[in-house]
Amino acid sequence: MASEQRKPNPIDIHVGSRIRLRRTMLGLSQEKLGDALGITFQQIQKYEKGANRVGASRLQEISRVLKTPVAFFFEGAPGQDTSDAGFKETSSANYVVDFLSSNEGLQLNRAFVKIEDPKVRKKLVELAKALANISEE
Repeated sequence: MASEQRKPNPIDIHVGSRIRLRRTMLGLSQEKLGDALGITFQQIQKYEKGANRVGASRLQEISRVLKTPVAFFFEGAPGQDTSDAGFKETSSANYVVDFLSSNEGLQLNRAFVKIEDPKVRKKLVELAKALANISEE
């Protein structure tokens, strides 16, 4: 029995993955986030893997440092009741998270937001749609 390891709670894993997502979106290392919180980068690793549960006060501090509301960390969490969602697409947030979780998606997003000319951004979107064989929506 002592050799059995406790599996992380799916919510802890989800919250940790959202911490990692937001951290990488901002271009912060685990070390820099840890320094801002007064904890080690190893602790950040444990939070991001869901191995350690993030307490309420720590999550509030993480949301402040990462400049996002606490609710961000729970968006799309497993077990959420979607019966009141109406016409809302439940998978819409998932593909954005998947995109921004990929190295290519993160790089593309960072480069895209640095393009100041709206016409150039629009042309880039048109190019991406053409490459993906997507018709106008």
